[in-house]
Amino acid sequence: METGEKIPEVLGYDADGREVKASDFADKPLIIYFYPKDNTPGCTAEACSLRDGFEELRALGYVVIGISKDSPKSHVKFAEKHSLPFILLSDESTEVNQAFGVWQKKKMAGREYMGTVRTTFITDADHRITHIITKVDTKDSAGQIMKLLA
Repeated sequence: METGEKIPEVLGYDADGREVKASDFADKPLIIYFYPKDNTPGCTAEACSLRDGFEELRALGYVVIGISKDSPKSHVKFAEKHSLPFILLSDESTEVNQAFGVWQKKKMAGREYMGTVRTTFITDADHRITHIITKVDTKDSAGQIMKLLA
């Protein structure tokens, strides 16, 4: 996906297994962040940064949504453990990751595998992408976003 493009309609599944769509957030700008895995150091740092900056982002009108391929059950535990006030969606099939272009070949310890490339998409109220962050500062994700929106 590129700036100016409209995001896909289906965003994933919530804790109750309900399909969540972009149209559920009509007329609201979105911050959608894709992350590899619940309860890993980088993903926890990113989620906690967004938690700490949540009120500031919400005051600007943004809805924050985290998406990973973890199960809804895993998301519930992750959100409870770290008091996350925003929506976490499950994309176990990776269809949403693929639609956004973040499901890619990765390398670690000499082996190649498919996985989620940590990426943040910011949209306007019409759900057109205004910013894409590919080099996410996990420890200051909220600050990084606020600088772009300033």
